[in-house]
Amino acid sequence: MLNPDDPPEIQISKQAKIIDALMRRANRQKDVGPSAFLAFQSAIELQQQVMKQSRDLERATTELESARYEREQTRKSLVKALSSMEEGFALFTDGELNLCNELFQAIFPDMSDIVGPGLSLGRFFLLVQNSPEFVSSDNGISKMLDTLERNCHTGMVSSDVIELRGDRWYQLSAQYTSPQNVVILLTDITSVVRRNRDEKETLIDRQEDYLKAVFQNMSSGVCTFSSDTKIMMHNARFREILNLPLSVLQANMPVQTLLDLMRARGLIKADDELRIGKWQHELKSRGWLRKRVRDGSDRVLDIQVNQLPDGGFLVELKDVTFEARATETLENRVMERTAELTHANAKLVQEYEEKARVEEALRIAKERAEAAVSSKTRFLAAASHDLLQPINAAKLMISTLLEITRETELHEMMERLDGAFGSAEQLLHSLLDISRLETADPDTVSPTEVSLATMIAGIQGDQTLVAESRNVTLDVVPCSEIVKSDPVYLLRSIQNLVVNAIQYTEPGGRVLVGCRRRGDKVILQVWDTGIGIARKDQERVFEEFTRAENVPLGSGMGLGLSVVDRACRLLGHKLSLRSKPGIGSVFSIEMDRVETGPSTIEPLDLLANTGDVPLDFIILVIENDRDVLFGTTQWLEQNGASVLPARSPKEALQFIKDIGMPPDIILADYQLDDGETGVMAIHRIREMTQTQVPAILITADRSEALRKDGLRHEISVMAKPVKLPRLRALIFWKIQNALHAQTLNTDKSRR
Repeated sequence: MLNPDDPPEIQISKQAKIIDALMRRANRQKDVGPSAFLAFQSAIELQQQVMKQSRDLERATTELESARYEREQTRKSLVKALSSMEEGFALFTDGELNLCNELFQAIFPDMSDIVGPGLSLGRFFLLVQNSPEFVSSDNGISKMLDTLERNCHTGMVSSDVIELRGDRWYQLSAQYTSPQNVVILLTDITSVVRRNRDEKETLIDRQEDYLKAVFQNMSSGVCTFSSDTKIMMHNARFREILNLPLSVLQANMPVQTLLDLMRARGLIKADDELRIGKWQHELKSRGWLRKRVRDGSDRVLDIQVNQLPDGGFLVELKDVTFEARATETLENRVMERTAELTHANAKLVQEYEEKARVEEALRIAKERAEAAVSSKTRFLAAASHDLLQPINAAKLMISTLLEITRETELHEMMERLDGAFGSAEQLLHSLLDISRLETADPDTVSPTEVSLATMIAGIQGDQTLVAESRNVTLDVVPCSEIVKSDPVYLLRSIQNLVVNAIQYTEPGGRVLVGCRRRGDKVILQVWDTGIGIARKDQERVFEEFTRAENVPLGSGMGLGLSVVDRACRLLGHKLSLRSKPGIGSVFSIEMDRVETGPSTIEPLDLLANTGDVPLDFIILVIENDRDVLFGTTQWLEQNGASVLPARSPKEALQFIKDIGMPPDIILADYQLDDGETGVMAIHRIREMTQTQVPAILITADRSEALRKDGLRHEISVMAKPVKLPRLRALIFWKIQNALHAQTLNTDKSRR
């Protein structure tokens, strides 16, 4: 309703008319309502909006005029800047030339009038290719437009080096700066190309000089031939090897002429030309060849020929005469050495065969020896029982005869017989011990916890009478230590040391047995005041059948210490000796000490001597050997016992049935007839009588397993031949212990 372009007076007049019309309308309605007021308010707001839009339009018009002016100024500045550029510049918009500088137009003078706004991009590249100024390009300028179109979305620059007439060089670069705009730059690189070309030519000249120097100073003779087999170039070494002057060997000389010269000078033989023909064929088929030839002057040459890319070939000559002669000499030496080695090898083969025969004979001999040792071992294992049986019987009967002849003139003879028999017994024991130790395996040793107290006390009981008979004092220091050892081998070792000490101590002397604790070790020592051993004899006394020089004749076979040495080595005990002639000796056995003692210890070695107390008991003896049974019966009866002699378990059971009561004690051999054992017989008697009858097992079996088995069943085990004083004491102890246990059981039942 109001025109903002009208003068204010007119606008005010129009507003007054509008207000007057509205007033009249209000009077007609006689009431001014809300709708009239709202209409008036809307008119006022509409007028304000119109005025605001008018002002915005005026401001936009002004800014547009200013932008048009600045754009024109910017374009003029861009054209001016492009004119000052040292590169040709062109901007194509929507595929047509928008603007370019003068240099871009001047590069191609023949089409400067055509290059202007509106020129298409494709036509521009076509004009460049057809321009007389255009000579060539690196990659082909015809492909550049396609490459540029492919890279339109990546923004990559496509470039090509073009050559123009007059040795001018430009780099043409094109790039899409936006989907509509393409920028093309033409950069003059003429100076760079010319400088690089000059440097390249200089470098080539230098390389050529360097290669010529290397070529001329090569240790090998080198010559190149063209595809039509003419000499191109060669070095001095090539002429020297062929012994040809420079005036003769010239460029473009055919190969055939060279061969004729060499044949005339005696450098090649007539048949060499045939081989050369074959070489040419081989070279063409394979591209290279290598040969070794001997020329007319007896020189050896290595020839290496390689095909060249242009169809020619390169020949390399090496004079290897000295190398060939050295090789021939070496080959001759190798052949001679090979012949010598062949002869030596044949001799070695013969010796090897002889050695094999000897080894086979040794193997057979070894097998026979092992069979003999095995047979000996089996024999000794089987014979030890049979050998000890008559000795045991003889000892029993000699002991009985000693008692019978005590008050007669035959008593002295019986004592001598007893001493001689004791020496034979000791010798037999030593021989059996050595045999066992020779064939013993460390795995057969049964190390267990051994009480030195019981072992030393038993040896004291056995050897006291012997020491007294020689007027030698045997003292024993009590020892409560427990050691890790095999009781059988350890007992024999200590026995032999004590017997040896008593035997070589003069009457009135002294033997002392005791132990020392040293950390986790126990050292058992046997001291004596005997004849002593010289230092030179101290090592050899441990050998079989060897005695010291100061030992009197008839004092033994020299086996006791050998048994001790072998037993200690088998048990892992350290055996040592200190001795001085005329003063005495000290033998020591070092063993591992254990904190706890054996679970069960048989106290038979601690029993007191019973003296002449009669054996007033009923004793059942089970022995399958008649002589042993007779001797045992006579000895027991001589000592006051009532004996039931049985040769088998069956006879023993019959005796018990006849008397109607169990015996006081059972003495049984371990090995009986028909596969029965003394342990089995004792079990059957105990079951029959329902009584734990005391029992002693007398056997030649010294194994630890049998001893432990006896302890489990309350059966004492004694080794044959028995020590009669110990057997007598053990019989008393076993019977008294059984009576004491029976009394305790009776008292308990009464309560």
